[in-house]
Amino acid sequence: MVATDAEVRTDPDGAALVVVDMQNGFCRPDGSLYAPGSEAAIEPVADLVDRAREAGAQVVYTRDVHPPEQFEDAHYYNEFDRWGDHVVEGTWETEIVADLDVREADHVVEKHTYDAFHETELDGWLTARGIDDLVICGTLANVCVLHTAGSAGLRDYRPVIVGDAVGCIEDEHREYALDHAGFLFGEVVDSDDLAFVQS
Repeated sequence: MVATDAEVRTDPDGAALVVVDMQNGFCRPDGSLYAPGSEAAIEPVADLVDRAREAGAQVVYTRDVHPPEQFEDAHYYNEFDRWGDHVVEGTWETEIVADLDVREADHVVEKHTYDAFHETELDGWLTARGIDDLVICGTLANVCVLHTAGSAGLRDYRPVIVGDAVGCIEDEHREYALDHAGFLFGEVVDSDDLAFVQS
């Protein structure tokens, strides 16, 4: 990925668009962790998916899914204590919103923490396909988007967060996450300044 002035370019042959947790439980008013900012991200995320597909980049979706018993033996990390029961395995909440056209060629990663790389097959799947650049969008900005992007950077991927295609509970949460990501490990770009370009 090469940044030229304000534009960020990526070769679609070595890139994937990673759509984080755009699920009913977060993006729909009936969801247990609904945030209007997550719902507002649906349209810009769908536009990015269309652009990535048209350019020939891979599309990866993550789904946050919690088995009912996941945290029963937890010493400290217990999302149900922090957030209440949410996206419980087998429920409508875990499904990706219908507005996003998940196709057979797309890769769907089921994760159980904020980090899409933690105890999933994502790293191996990307490596096997020669993917080095990850264009990241989805929700929530300061939770799963930030932790997935940071984990990508630690694994020597180049994470680029598309700031106007990221959901949040509060605008200040998104601002913090984007500032932190840009400072520490990645790049932040608006959709209009992102280009999928063959090298």
